[in-house]
Amino acid sequence: MPEIAIIGAGFIGLASAAALMRDGHRVTLFDPAGVGQGASFGNAGTFAHYACIPVNNPSVFRDLPRFLLSNESPFRLRWTYLPHLAPWLVRFMMSSLPRRYEASAGALAALLDRAHDGYALLLEDPQLARFVRPRECLYLYSSAASFDAAQATLALRRKLGVAFDVLDGAAIRALEPSLAPIFERGVLFSNSWHFSDPQRFLQTLYEQLGAQGLKLERVAVDGIEPDAQGAKLSAGGVTRQFSHVVVATGARSAQFARQCGDVVPLDTERGYHVRFPGAQQLISRPVGWAERGFYMTPMADGLRVAGTVELAGFGDTKNRSLLDLLTFSSRRALPALDAPDSSWLGFRPTLPDGLPVLARSRASAHVIYAFGHQHLGVTLAGVSGRIVADLIAQRAPPLDLSPYAATRF
Repeated sequence: MPEIAIIGAGFIGLASAAALMRDGHRVTLFDPAGVGQGASFGNAGTFAHYACIPVNNPSVFRDLPRFLLSNESPFRLRWTYLPHLAPWLVRFMMSSLPRRYEASAGALAALLDRAHDGYALLLEDPQLARFVRPRECLYLYSSAASFDAAQATLALRRKLGVAFDVLDGAAIRALEPSLAPIFERGVLFSNSWHFSDPQRFLQTLYEQLGAQGLKLERVAVDGIEPDAQGAKLSAGGVTRQFSHVVVATGARSAQFARQCGDVVPLDTERGYHVRFPGAQQLISRPVGWAERGFYMTPMADGLRVAGTVELAGFGDTKNRSLLDLLTFSSRRALPALDAPDSSWLGFRPTLPDGLPVLARSRASAHVIYAFGHQHLGVTLAGVSGRIVADLIAQRAPPLDLSPYAATRF
């Protein structure tokens, strides 16, 4: 039986492996870091089926100067990185124009509408379902002005089918009494959930698939070359033939797309988290603070505070001011917090229109792309994996994939 290679062993790669193995394929994962590392390790762990508002939206024209100048901004740009980033930024600003933004939001909503179904088969397994905590996400606004400014995006969410309730300060405190009384309004998103331990979920899935024949090679892939039989993959000084190759390596996927004839404007958002050990009982659900750009999520090993955006490439030096912002802001929201015991930096893939790439490559139908999910890799992993399997099986996918084509750029 032909064998399929998947580059990347995070949420998208593992979900793709699960879907392909259900179809009877043999699968090999390639990832030098192992299972569930990178952005799949340090995310907020939320199933954010409501997150149909892309980062590229008209508010950036109003907010960008403030974000760039404020020391409380959750968005940072490293100025030495600007010459490299400039073409991406131009595309991003163009994608933030109303017509393009609304098209992106509609395309995101179409994917997110299938996110529950994407996880359905995986979560039938009780060993995987035990990591799921079915609690609505609470998103908070600390000023009436910020909530008023969000009305257009909230209206668009409703139009696109997202269900939520608006809460006042008293209702927020009744729901989560440990929160400081500083929040004017909140939005409670229905039918959402979160993982108690995203990395352990992936490790458990990997172990189950491994017992069924999934292989993992902890080596870096150097390149892929489509041919008449499928595609050759070079890794660790060895070239091997596969029937198909799936590119699911997040922010590092652009080089492989380029080898297959697709120039994709993929960059990286450096995201951060800090962990407060033993503090997971302070809140019962993921809680986001809109103005500060982060989520607080109760997890098995403590309270994880994850978020912010830094455009600065792949350097491994952490931005101390962003870690300090996460720590200060979370302690302002939850006064009972003590001090974090660990911090993390990871690299989210980001495309200027806020949509992932889910498509066959230009060069060959034997190379499949599944990358660029930005802040939604956890949420969209299940449906993305099923789309990968559909493309390889030449089945009709569950929705029109043209908005997610690599050729849209």
